[in-house]
Amino acid sequence: MMSTATDKTATPAAPPPTPEKKVISKKEIEITAAAAEEIAKQRAKRNTPDAIIRIGVRGGGCTGFTYVFEWAEQLRPTDHKFEAYGVAVVVDPKSLVYLGGMQLDFVRGMMGHGFKFNNPNAKGACGCGESVNF
Repeated sequence: MMSTATDKTATPAAPPPTPEKKVISKKEIEITAAAAEEIAKQRAKRNTPDAIIRIGVRGGGCTGFTYVFEWAEQLRPTDHKFEAYGVAVVVDPKSLVYLGGMQLDFVRGMMGHGFKFNNPNAKGACGCGESVNF
């Protein structure tokens, strides 16, 4: 009598699910913890506890637009304010069209450090990194 063996090879386990990338609403701007820490540090250095960072875009540069990143002492009536980690940034309505859905980060690396606009709306940037096109 012949016995039949059953196939006991195990199927490989499914890989763990990859974490989904957070999608930022087109009406919002995300501030990372690293960006907030640097904003707070610079605000303290300036001794302006109520100052807020204004970000935006202006026409110009070699690819059409340049990013605006400056201190604001007062809000304008039409500004949109985004807060995280104890700091805030403000954006005017026209700039929000181009910046909505982006993440403001602060990066350190071998080539230096600075704020980084992780902007899904940008179609390209110039080689010098000072201007962007949409």
